[in-house]
Amino acid sequence: MHDEGFLFQVFIYLVAAVASVPIAKRLGLGSVLGYLIAGVIIGPFVLKFVGGEDEDVMHFAEFGVVMMLFLVGLELQPSLLWRLRLPILGLGGLQVLVTSLVLAAIGFVAGLPWQTALAVGLILAQSSTAIVLQTLNEKGLTKTQAGQSAFSVLLFQDIAVIPILALLPLLAAPAITAIGAVADRVLLVAAEQSGGASAGLPAWQQALLVIGTVSGIILGGRFLTRPLFRFIATTQQREIFTATALLLVVGIALAMQQVGLSPALGTFVAGVVLAENEYRHELESDIEPFKGLLLGLFFISVGASIDFNLLMQQPLLILCLVLVLAIVKFAVLFGLGRVFRLEMSQSLLFGCALAQGGEFGFVLFSFATQNKVLTEDVTGPLVVVVALSMALTPLIMIINDRLIQPRFVAAEIEAEADEIDDGETPVIIAGFGRFGQIVGRLLIANGFEATVLDHSPTQIELLRRFGFKVFYGDASRLDLLHAAGARHARLFVVAIDDRDRSLHVVDLVRKHFPHLKILARAIDRRHAYEFIRRGVEVVQRETFDSALEMGEAALRLLGTRAYKAHRSARIFKTHDEQALWEMATLEDDTRFARGQQLRQDLERVLRADDRGMTHDLDGAWDTTALQKEV
Repeated sequence: MHDEGFLFQVFIYLVAAVASVPIAKRLGLGSVLGYLIAGVIIGPFVLKFVGGEDEDVMHFAEFGVVMMLFLVGLELQPSLLWRLRLPILGLGGLQVLVTSLVLAAIGFVAGLPWQTALAVGLILAQSSTAIVLQTLNEKGLTKTQAGQSAFSVLLFQDIAVIPILALLPLLAAPAITAIGAVADRVLLVAAEQSGGASAGLPAWQQALLVIGTVSGIILGGRFLTRPLFRFIATTQQREIFTATALLLVVGIALAMQQVGLSPALGTFVAGVVLAENEYRHELESDIEPFKGLLLGLFFISVGASIDFNLLMQQPLLILCLVLVLAIVKFAVLFGLGRVFRLEMSQSLLFGCALAQGGEFGFVLFSFATQNKVLTEDVTGPLVVVVALSMALTPLIMIINDRLIQPRFVAAEIEAEADEIDDGETPVIIAGFGRFGQIVGRLLIANGFEATVLDHSPTQIELLRRFGFKVFYGDASRLDLLHAAGARHARLFVVAIDDRDRSLHVVDLVRKHFPHLKILARAIDRRHAYEFIRRGVEVVQRETFDSALEMGEAALRLLGTRAYKAHRSARIFKTHDEQALWEMATLEDDTRFARGQQLRQDLERVLRADDRGMTHDLDGAWDTTALQKEV
């Protein structure tokens, strides 16, 4: 029956994940919020499918956090981690310290004993590593200032769980004045919590065991994993490599648990050690699916753990506590962001991302209750507060994305443009990223001056250091186009990354400067269709030529003669470009049928060319013309 109950729980969790996430993504809510809502629905207060006393899946799912930190470690080379030491220790340390003290002061003013208030402050200072990193990763924000700062704070918080776990019993114990006694007490508490090999050992032996375990992980990861993975790779059995990767993660987590340290911290250290290993990408690809699935189950478990009975009994108190927690953490994080010179928009994102309780709060509240630091009257509502704050984080991030950040983007776009006083130039280039730079460098190298417009201050500053004459401004502004000399220019190059903005710029130029010949960079084929319909003279798909060159190289490597491979590529290019302009005028329902016909024509032309045929095939494509083109 136990096995049947476990399998039923797994089935329910998987059904909830499969049903909820696609709907949430379609509604623009993100996968994390979808998981949390699914947990509420299948939990004990709605459908009652999960949430009983025996929650094997919850403990299993918590391992997703461990795997996540291992993968995070794999992305961080030791040199990068060393460069982050200031934000980790400075920003992370100040966040935990200031947030703990502010929340403790609020609790003390509210009537809690100072020991209880301090314990609550330390626990609520934690944020959710799982939810924050997953949300930032989904939104592509991990490499931003706010994303890097959030990671630093979360890493310090995960490390801080160890001393918090050990120090909490001291708040309930009689005053201990001897420093040596305090140190012994800290180590003993950590060992007792692990329930592992270090339990009951003297403090100095526990310390040696901890140091030895961590050193073993570092040395083993540096010197033993390469020959091990090399040996496993020779088997050519991918499932064995996957099993080895899982064995590595589980083994390290178990070893850290046995010595009283955080499994997540141990696997993170192991990931950092393996960051320069040549098998790093293989490890990532093998563990990523397990991490994603287990994290999803963990988020569902958090949603199912929200005690709606307690929420309905004390709705005003709990909602006020959630609001106070979010406001305090946001204010502290925003202030620290400004102190550490984050931009205003990044400081707001930083505060929104971390303004919640963390998953370690559940563990710490349970531990504090067992050690009589906190009573159940205190921990009961606070556990609900932590769960609700975690569930609200995706909503807060959506509000930030849709209401807060656009104001800063708009302010950047509407900022006063640079004065353009270089005189008239024959070419204007809108957008000077990886595509526009190549066009501009070729023109400038051949003696043609160009006025370059870009709306990214960071990009402009970088390019000016390399000696380019780039001006800040949004090319969709008519007054800026006049200032750039569009009335007297001959060519207008649209190399903007954004699909909608590039089309808007073309419409503007076509309307007000019809004499300009437009050359446009298309992101894909459909984007190219839009340009062609607008009468753009030259449309270049950004990846077409490079992909064609790779295809030609592939033909040569497969044994095709170099001349034949080059000729086939040129025929393919001519055929595809003609097809592009023809199909741009067709509707979707007829475009697919015509596309199949054109593909068949291309195959026949290439076969005919291979046999030396040069006559017209069905009047569709004349290979004689193609030969001349080649």
